[in-house]
Amino acid sequence: MSVEQRLIVRVPVRPRAKGRLRWEEADHGPKCLPIGALAGASLAGSDGIDFVLRGRQRVRAKLDDDCGGLDFWEGFYVQPEDRRICAGRDEIRSRVGAVCGIRRFRMLVPHLDNEE
Repeated sequence: MSVEQRLIVRVPVRPRAKGRLRWEEADHGPKCLPIGALAGASLAGSDGIDFVLRGRQRVRAKLDDDCGGLDFWEGFYVQPEDRRICAGRDEIRSRVGAVCGIRRFRMLVPHLDNEE
């Protein structure tokens, strides 16, 4: 007898909010994110998804070059092997069947816009 455990994480995506706070990519980011740290996600243009972490930190997942981030506006699924989402290893799957690899993660730093 063999027992197999499978974990599928569904992450809803919120539309990008308009406001005075903007997020800029840092030059570094983690290799992996623990799924327990995820609080939500939002689209980051056509090539990425921003993960909102518990503790109000944000990390941008840059997708493979041949992927369109807009395919994931209705949400997506992740099937991590070890309760972590890792760049260069894991893929995200849209509800309509698109599949994209995560190329890298970048930490996001908040900045206030001075424009009115």
